[in-house]
Amino acid sequence: QVQLVESGGGLVQAGGSLRLSCAASGITFSTYVMGWFRQAPGKEREFVAALSRSGGSTYYADSVKGRFTISRDSAKNTVYLQMSSLKPEDTAVYYCSADRGLVLTTAIRTYDYWGQGTQVTVSS
Repeated sequence: QVQLVESGGGLVQAGGSLRLSCAASGITFSTYVMGWFRQAPGKEREFVAALSRSGGSTYYADSVKGRFTISRDSAKNTVYLQMSSLKPEDTAVYYCSADRGLVLTTAIRTYDYWGQGTQVTVSS
């Protein structure tokens, strides 16, 4: 049974930082591209960041580039999203996802597994 379990969300003031974690089980972690998406109230789910199987390649949405960093620890089967200089518009539920494909992708439909999400709220 595949499980992706996010943690680390919470309430933070604008300009602050948070680190999200996603623990994966039931998959061979090193063979999956890992991604983070988010969904704000009343909006569609959108791509945030993706990380290659090896961890050597990353891709970010323009809205978070330079502020967020995605990384993975294969020994812990965990992917992280370090978020800095947070803005109120970053408020959303953040979802971890896993894609068994070979290339980084921003397309929601290509990701095979999803976590339940963790809420991030940034106050102004």
